[in-house]
Amino acid sequence: MEIFHISAECYPIAKVGGLADVVGALPKYQQLAGNDLRVVIPCYDNKFKLENEFECVHWGDVKLGKYIFPFSVLKETTNKLGYELYLIEIKELFDRKNIYGYEDDIERFLSFQIAVLDWIMARNQIPDIINCHDHHTALIPFLMQFAYDYDALKNVKTVLTIHNGLYQGWFGYDKLYYIPDFDLIHVGFLDWNGSINSLAVGIKCANAVTTVSPSYLNEINIAANGLESLFNSVRFKSRGILNGIDIEIWDSSKDKMIAANYSLENFEIGKRINKEKLCEQFDLDPSKPLFSFIGRLFEEKGGDLLPQASALSLSENFENMNILILGSGNPEIETQLQQLRNDYKGNYNVFIGYNEELAHLIYAGSDFILMPSRVEPCGLNQMYALKYGTVPIVRRTGGLRDTVIDFGDSGNGICHDQASVDDICYSIYRALKLYDDKVTFNEIIKKGMTANHSWEKVCEEYIEIYNLIIQQNEI
Repeated sequence: MEIFHISAECYPIAKVGGLADVVGALPKYQQLAGNDLRVVIPCYDNKFKLENEFECVHWGDVKLGKYIFPFSVLKETTNKLGYELYLIEIKELFDRKNIYGYEDDIERFLSFQIAVLDWIMARNQIPDIINCHDHHTALIPFLMQFAYDYDALKNVKTVLTIHNGLYQGWFGYDKLYYIPDFDLIHVGFLDWNGSINSLAVGIKCANAVTTVSPSYLNEINIAANGLESLFNSVRFKSRGILNGIDIEIWDSSKDKMIAANYSLENFEIGKRINKEKLCEQFDLDPSKPLFSFIGRLFEEKGGDLLPQASALSLSENFENMNILILGSGNPEIETQLQQLRNDYKGNYNVFIGYNEELAHLIYAGSDFILMPSRVEPCGLNQMYALKYGTVPIVRRTGGLRDTVIDFGDSGNGICHDQASVDDICYSIYRALKLYDDKVTFNEIIKKGMTANHSWEKVCEEYIEIYNLIIQQNEI
């Protein structure tokens, strides 16, 4: 089966969040299962592009109304990622350092989608499945079905995987002329509340819709930033599939980014060495339990709760705990977190930004990982933490609900129900009590380290969906 994954991100080429990790790993395991995989993302001006070899396999022009943008399709020549990787080079639109955040993002990602389909049309082979990821690629199912230029692709089956339904790619009808010509009788597929909503278009037109956890599928039927009724109407073609993690990258026994490797048999020694290294780097006391946060500092992730929750917990337990935060996002939250250094020196520190090597060391050296998310479609951090013997403290939502069970219920972590300062602080209090009970604490660590979150099972579920829609059966 020839499968295309179309995405704005893919690890290790371009990463903002979990989307990149999924698109970097799932195709590799689908390839290992005997399929032919192609991953296609935009060509950004970044380190991966500069340090790897590419060949141009196609070129052409993208037309957005009166605007014309030359594009090239660059193939990575070594298959170093375990599948064929293609970068769509549109220099005027994507020759930039960042992935998102530009005023012309609509033009950028619409041109990307058009270029992808133009190239696929020029190939000698029609794929079996095109799996689109999030709103940046969600117009592709519509274009394949209704745009005149892509009539040869109208019977190719499409899947839309939703990693975060809060972001939907809205734009006005003043930009309708950007979209390749189609019979206007089908314009209703583009409409949502008087505007064009890219995610809604993909949901309507894809043969199957997947979310990145079963619980998130249930949640977006209730709260989906205005798309609740649409999600309910397509429930028959929707399935929640919990993400996996790439155990070739996330393996404490082989990870080259951490200070000392360890396994289930010697995790106490290994984690102690990593904790000492981490605490030395950030001026913390390794004899105290270390609570860490890794992620984007936005309300969605509960980042706005961290300054007050950290201050209250440290005030009440100053002699008994450390907190370390790695992340970036809202400038106001960043400033508040940085200011806490002055009040809790020696027990608290923060690194504003993102560093992949540091993230690995934090998973290996921390005792607890904080995830007070308001929204978490799947979450990978808790899976990384479990694999590295770090106990997750999570709010029960989305994939966190599916992967972390409270230790009071014989589970593998600590859970709370509200995204609130009080709930975070109480969970930290429970964690401190748990930390003092070394026998129980180590049992919980072992449960986490032995959990199976590999991609093999996930891969099987996606392939099952592909086969069902090819056979035109409901999923």
